[in-house]
Amino acid sequence: MNVLVIGNGGREHAIIMAIAKSPLVDKIYCMKGNAGIADLAECVDVDYCDRTAVGEWVDSHPDVEYTVIAPDDPLALGLADELEARGHRVFGPNQRAAQIESSKAFAKALMKKYKIPTAAYEIFDNYDDALQYIQKGRFPIVLKADGLALGKGVLICESLEEAKAGLKQIMLDKAFGAAGNVVVVEEFLQGKEFVPGEEVSILTFTDGKTIIPMIPSCDHKRVLDGDRGLNTGGMGTFTPCPFYDEAAAREVYERILIPTVQAMNAEGRPFKGVLYFGLMRTPDGMKVVEYNARFGDPETQVILPMLKTDLMEIFQAITDERLSDIKIEWEAGACVCVVLASGGYPQHYAKGMPIEIGTLDDDIIVYHAGTKRENGVLKTNGGRVLGICAKGESIAEAREKAYRNVKKIHFDGMQYRNDIGIKYNAKG
Repeated sequence: MNVLVIGNGGREHAIIMAIAKSPLVDKIYCMKGNAGIADLAECVDVDYCDRTAVGEWVDSHPDVEYTVIAPDDPLALGLADELEARGHRVFGPNQRAAQIESSKAFAKALMKKYKIPTAAYEIFDNYDDALQYIQKGRFPIVLKADGLALGKGVLICESLEEAKAGLKQIMLDKAFGAAGNVVVVEEFLQGKEFVPGEEVSILTFTDGKTIIPMIPSCDHKRVLDGDRGLNTGGMGTFTPCPFYDEAAAREVYERILIPTVQAMNAEGRPFKGVLYFGLMRTPDGMKVVEYNARFGDPETQVILPMLKTDLMEIFQAITDERLSDIKIEWEAGACVCVVLASGGYPQHYAKGMPIEIGTLDDDIIVYHAGTKRENGVLKTNGGRVLGICAKGESIAEAREKAYRNVKKIHFDGMQYRNDIGIKYNAKG
């Protein structure tokens, strides 16, 4: 079949690389794509957040038999609903189900109602009320813009002064636009060993009846080494997660994964697609930090290279609500992805810097995110530019290979973290 993939980042490059291996897939289109994706797919210049424009394009291309919606924005805007209403097969949750990501207030209320473990919180749509509340709080606290903010709408505030500044940034200055009209003020979850940041990403496949977790991964959100600096969309990832053992996986499946699917069904919002659970290990057990309604970025870049099962088969099983018929298998070992970002990211950065890539090891995977090709020259075209991914028998081996090859790549202003893969002493 011919397949359309919606999106233009490293996650979409990883998805396209995976489905390109499937004997079920003939031709791939991508809306809008990037320089790396263009080597595997025909790129289509249509605004994928314009439901009608996308629907009309798919209508006019009857050879496209399946559409994969990867980013959060078009899901939140109801692109899956639009395509299904036009009679097209699609992978991705509908708008009501995608609200589990597009509204943090909805997600927190869902967890409270169905007793899914998460941090204590309060929700405010009025700046003065929120300010009065934080003045009585304990620190650190977490401020979250309710809506979608490219993974950057979460502020961890160590003091009242930081919290006041953050609240002003979100609600008054509108740093994240309308996403900050409502703010969630949340308890700061302490790691089990009382080290901040003991987080794990559990991505799952679900058809609304069956839920199957993928291998666990760990994301690095802060821009600087040692988890310092501003939040980003993710500066790198690794798998497996050293502290996520069989006991933790069983606890999460029984107390979080299954209850979430059941809660969404009970609310009349059955979820079909990839449901992402950002979790924290605390002294009281695993708790939900956030939900996403799609593949994570850059978690996908370390998960899909380890997938042995045909991804296109999994997608179709979810669409047809027969996921229980599929046996999903994974490679043993580890995988590490280091993100190369533009100077100044996640704030202001220049585009159009020529990218020089030397001779890389044969088994290195280069995922393109913010790239374009002009007159045959590869150039930067975004904040996160490339993801350099390596596999190995251990995390230590995979990270050594990844960083050895990172050093063979250059563009003006290039920045990256040097500590991807050593979080939680993940050296083995």
